[in-house]
Amino acid sequence: MDAPVRALLQSVNQVLLGKEEAVRLAVAGLLARGHLLIEDLPGVGKTTLAHALSRLLGLDLQRIQFTSDMLPADIVGASVYERETGGFVFHQGPLFAQLVLADEVNRATPKTQSALLEAMGERQVTVEGATRDLPEPFFVIATQNPLSQIGTFPLPESQLDRFLMRLSLGYPDTRAERELLEGEDRATLVQRLTTAMDTDTLDALQRAVPEVHASAALLDYVQALLTHTREVGRFRTGLSPRAGLALLRAAQAWALVDGRQAVLPEDVQAVFPAVAAHRLHPLPSEEGRSSLEHTAAVMDEVAIP
Repeated sequence: MDAPVRALLQSVNQVLLGKEEAVRLAVAGLLARGHLLIEDLPGVGKTTLAHALSRLLGLDLQRIQFTSDMLPADIVGASVYERETGGFVFHQGPLFAQLVLADEVNRATPKTQSALLEAMGERQVTVEGATRDLPEPFFVIATQNPLSQIGTFPLPESQLDRFLMRLSLGYPDTRAERELLEGEDRATLVQRLTTAMDTDTLDALQRAVPEVHASAALLDYVQALLTHTREVGRFRTGLSPRAGLALLRAAQAWALVDGRQAVLPEDVQAVFPAVAAHRLHPLPSEEGRSSLEHTAAVMDEVAIP
């Protein structure tokens, strides 16, 4: 199993330079059957990462450019009357794909954003009273611009919780940026990528993630982190039990990517900011610190058993 994962990471890192940790988090998130939210400024490689993963995993990709005038039917689909058959026929929307790139998701209105909720949580959609299954595997990689930019609508907490991880790519370092300037166009490199992991291997890895051993002491540590966020008094609400399951599954996936069959506390710490930051909402008196500073403080204040 290690070879396909290494090949996948190496290929993505050749396209997205200088972002090894973010790429590894993204791969771990997909192996944990999670959806990813990438929040950053335009032009730092969010869309490139999604396209590279789709080609390397051999997944059918549909890109949805969210806008303020988009309706739920634009992404889910709708029934259209066909004169030849004398009846209505359902036409699938772009949501019926193995990997959905929801680009600039926070430019859509809350009504359209909510159309993603059932799909992300249940991997199915209900249209006109009929439940329709989505493809397997099914991932959503959503990108959003900072809320300070014009024309954005903040994602509701219920939708944020559907994302296993929130990632940020940031600006490349000097060496990586120079290589970008001197190198080939990223879109051309992505088009040349070939499948590094077939769907059978991906499915086997996803099934292996829950089997990665988590000791009682490790679970004590996860519970201590959850309890601390609820009792520390800096957040409106602490992490939910579902967030705890997400944290454990992400840590198991991180360990598997590293080629190990047991979770270490360091694995939990590696994924904690990506899993917890978008789920923790500080009180007004605590909003002076960034989300990453808050998660770092929680980890500093909770001792490893």
